[in-house]
Amino acid sequence: MPSFDIVSEIEITEAKNAVDNAKRELETRYDFRGVDASIELNSEVITLKAEADPQVMQLFDILASKASKRGLDVASLELKDIERAGKHVSRKVTLKQGIEKEMAKKLVKLIKDAKIKVQVAIQGEEVRVTGKKRDDLQEAMQLVRGAELGQPFQFKNFRD
Repeated sequence: MPSFDIVSEIEITEAKNAVDNAKRELETRYDFRGVDASIELNSEVITLKAEADPQVMQLFDILASKASKRGLDVASLELKDIERAGKHVSRKVTLKQGIEKEMAKKLVKLIKDAKIKVQVAIQGEEVRVTGKKRDDLQEAMQLVRGAELGQPFQFKNFRD
């Protein structure tokens, strides 16, 4: 029986490249001359540091543009609250990896409500979709792609 897995993953190397490109642009931007600002990547957390709130948001805009150029979906970047420490302001950006239980349940409900002839099962941080026909699986893929669930999804392990 044909099947595929729905996953939500980010290539860490592409995230690292996006951060490096953002750092390079940060060094050359005129509005950041003389400003103590930085972008750092530690495993799955990106830290944006600057001297004021608007500058931190500009850093995020730079990072988002570089991430989209590298093929990363901006929806996979989750902004945390602004933290103030002395004269510095920092903001953490987490990279969303994997599908949480609640999101997996939403995916299952979405596919089952569409009355497509497929079986959907949650397997840890991924969702397995199985059906008798390849066309049904492709219809389920289109449904998931078209849904605005606030998280990017990829399809892997397509088996016939």
